[in-house]
Amino acid sequence: MAYVEMENESAVATVLKEAGFTVSQRCCSRPSCFDFAARKAGTLVFIKIQPDIGNVSPSDSIELKVICSRVSAASLMIGEKTREKPLEDDTVYSRYDVLAVTQKTFENIVLREIYPLIQAGPGGYYVEIDGVTIKRRRQKLGLSIGELAEMVGTSRRTLYGYERGMAKASVSATYKLIRVLGIPVAKPINVFKKSKNQSGRFLTTAKRAIIKNKLLQKIFRKLARYNIVAVKKAPFDFLIDAQEGKMKIVGGIMNDNEQELNRRVNEILSVSRVVQAHPILITEGQEPPNKDIFCICSEDLSKIRNPEDLIATLK
Repeated sequence: MAYVEMENESAVATVLKEAGFTVSQRCCSRPSCFDFAARKAGTLVFIKIQPDIGNVSPSDSIELKVICSRVSAASLMIGEKTREKPLEDDTVYSRYDVLAVTQKTFENIVLREIYPLIQAGPGGYYVEIDGVTIKRRRQKLGLSIGELAEMVGTSRRTLYGYERGMAKASVSATYKLIRVLGIPVAKPINVFKKSKNQSGRFLTTAKRAIIKNKLLQKIFRKLARYNIVAVKKAPFDFLIDAQEGKMKIVGGIMNDNEQELNRRVNEILSVSRVVQAHPILITEGQEPPNKDIFCICSEDLSKIRNPEDLIATLK
């Protein structure tokens, strides 16, 4: 299974690069809620290859959403099934608010700009309807809501909900609308939509991480004025969204007994380049494994009187 996942990751990275994305190296130095980050112009996305999306935990999904919200990114899973049920192509699924698609659907989106129209949800498959388009077309054809509802085989109330954007349609109802109106009425699903702020839901986990790590405690005290969050399932240990989003910092904490530290630092550097953030490593005075990352000794961190000092040092 691990070999299949690596093959899938390689294929996805290849597709992204072919489409003009800058792609980070695979994050595997320690368990991570994402496999790599990718950017193209204003689109930034963190991707997790998950053959069975039913195995994704709530905590991993929330942490992925928190990371994405801090760096104005989208989160996306690419999978094959949910439990024992295969995922359908050209359909968008969701696992704890993280969208998921098949690899074929992903390739259609990235390489051909063909976005899926169907979304899987509780009880079946749904389509988001363009209510404004329906109303304009109905009026152009001289049809009342009642007349169109009868032609489509639905109620006036349901059709009214479509036009006001208050209801999603079944796949069969959407096809009937398209046939009667003679125009496309479904809204494509933007899988690269940026994540909303998830900090409130993640606060308890972040506090636990801080309590267990003295350096994180010190960092949070020093940078309390900034939008900072601790993470567990990533190559880095904390993220800072500073100066109202104008400066982002991806930070790691160096541990003496860590066997994969060099790989993890390389991953922090790689992700930072894609995210366009400043990478930083907090140490207890040890020599860093990579000279390209900016290091701050815990003693020097103690000398910083306010967060602006750290920002000035990074600049």
